[in-house]
Amino acid sequence: MLDYAHARKMMVLNHITKRGVEDVSVLAAMEEVPRERFVEPGMEEFAYDDTPLPIGSGQTISQPFVVAMMIEAAGVKPGDKVLEVGAGSGYAAAVLSRIAGSVYAIERHARLAERARARLAGLGYDNVRVRTGDGTAGWAEEAPFDAIIVSAAGTTVPQALRDQLDIGGCMVIPVEDAAQHQQLMRITRTSATAFEDVYLGSVAFVPLVGGQEPAGNDTAAAFHHHAPSATLPQMIARAAEKLPELGDEAFGRLFDRFADRRIVLLGEASHGTSEFYRARAAITRRLVEEHGFDFVAVEADWPDAAAIGRHVKGLPPRPDAPPFQRFPAWMWRNTQVSAFVRWLHGHNAKREGPAHRAGFYGLDIYNMSASIEAVLTYLDRIDREAAAAARERYGCLTPWQREPSTYGRAMLTSGYRKCEEAVIAQCRDLLAKELEYAAHDGEGYLDAVQNARLVKAAEEYYRIMYYGGAEAWNLRDRHMFETLEHVLEAHGPQARAVVWAHNSHIGDARHTEMGQIRSELNVGQLCRERFGDDVALIGFGTHEGTVAAADDWGGPMRVKTVRPSHEESYETLFHAAGGGRFLVDFARQGQLADALAPMRLERFIGVIYRPETEVESHYALASLSRQFDAFVWFDRTSAVTPFGTSQAGGVPDTFPFGV
Repeated sequence: MLDYAHARKMMVLNHITKRGVEDVSVLAAMEEVPRERFVEPGMEEFAYDDTPLPIGSGQTISQPFVVAMMIEAAGVKPGDKVLEVGAGSGYAAAVLSRIAGSVYAIERHARLAERARARLAGLGYDNVRVRTGDGTAGWAEEAPFDAIIVSAAGTTVPQALRDQLDIGGCMVIPVEDAAQHQQLMRITRTSATAFEDVYLGSVAFVPLVGGQEPAGNDTAAAFHHHAPSATLPQMIARAAEKLPELGDEAFGRLFDRFADRRIVLLGEASHGTSEFYRARAAITRRLVEEHGFDFVAVEADWPDAAAIGRHVKGLPPRPDAPPFQRFPAWMWRNTQVSAFVRWLHGHNAKREGPAHRAGFYGLDIYNMSASIEAVLTYLDRIDREAAAAARERYGCLTPWQREPSTYGRAMLTSGYRKCEEAVIAQCRDLLAKELEYAAHDGEGYLDAVQNARLVKAAEEYYRIMYYGGAEAWNLRDRHMFETLEHVLEAHGPQARAVVWAHNSHIGDARHTEMGQIRSELNVGQLCRERFGDDVALIGFGTHEGTVAAADDWGGPMRVKTVRPSHEESYETLFHAAGGGRFLVDFARQGQLADALAPMRLERFIGVIYRPETEVESHYALASLSRQFDAFVWFDRTSAVTPFGTSQAGGVPDTFPFGV
């Protein structure tokens, strides 16, 4: 069973304190209030994730950081009288009750108000009153208030709430502008007639509905402030460029418009979808064959991808185990990837010498064990004395190679911090011998250096992963971006790359909930910041079909049915546009790009897919046309075919060399 007290401490540490909330009374209240008591049954395991969760009646419980940040911004102090508009589950009122003298919470949904009242009473929080009513009218008989917190976005600040704010008091409220962007505003009443307004940043809230909010505000949107416009599917349909069949050579030609970029990043909405792999293969084939792109870099472990990289360049195999044996093996050990590898090997065979052949590289960080082994194998061949030193240095990591996530636990209670210095020293020593080693084996040197970097990054990653939060995600994506930079540098100043990764890694995170709310960055953002318009970010999406995924990390792969997309999502808009299979180039469709800029739900399916909790597990807010330069749509998709099924025959034991 989840240790909720420990989860609360980690939530406060990673999601709140590290993101700048400093008020000790707020931090103490967040650590005290049991958020698991305020979520829907079955959602308890997600209670301490920094994410909103559904609570019924089309509403959500705000993410913990936003609750803490708003309370701190309002300057709530012991003894204060506080009004909360949009009580929802009662969670924010509970946190406020641990700080303020009295809390008055208004919720327009009677069912939610009654449940919030019961939860608060059950916890003994007797300084909170909850009533059902119009929050925009406030609670006049109890005014004035020292602080007012509004947990829903309106197009204006209701005058009644301004009037009920005491002089010197603060109101924190999200406000939607004409472009349908939400900004959090702090309003301080400085006199009987004067107010001072300060904007605090972008947010995404459910709509504020009531008698003092202008008519036309939609009440059905649970995760987004703007209901789908009836004209948006029509605009998408007009902008859509129909795509040929995946086997048609013309498919890749439609992406020639991106051939002048240095890096073309190709996404996927799920890791186990055949159409996404086949489309990326067709686009990459065109960019490599006709436009001279130098390599493809994929969201896969470096050592495993290196085995394929040697094969496609015609280099002799290393005596390693077959690649991609670890979970989730089906991501790369499938017939779709096999077909692309077979093509790349054949393409390279026509070119003279490995230096002129297109490469295949992995960017990811997970496989620390294989990376250590790759470094040692290389050093055994080139420098036995250095290999002996490396074995001694890496020795402190070996107990966790098979289950590296446990390394973080060890770091809490023992003296294993010396590992950090050891792997840094190993990476530094290997880099120092660049000229000497490169003379022996340039391609092998690149492989060994990157493996040494991976071990250093993985040591830090697995330590941080134990604590959770944005830090681990950011370390991983920085590592992938830096790996991409290293491979580009190794191929020369004119080198160009195609990247295959999940949409969550290749879309610009600054225009998503992950970046704006959770302070997470990604490869797409880092590429855009480093290379500017010399980068193309291309997302992929689908409405329904099947996908290869697991129920839990490390679990068996299953072919699962993808539920039809959520009614408030981008995917539903694209589905309603019809057409089945098409490309939308936002750079060529300025009006549509502007129309799709407001934050809306977008679906993200990884190696784990849980249809039963799809909204909270697989949807997040994003600005699609700011996140991507273009979007590839397949209305219905199917699962990849992994090796080991009847369709794949005897390929797995010899992959990639038997293809």
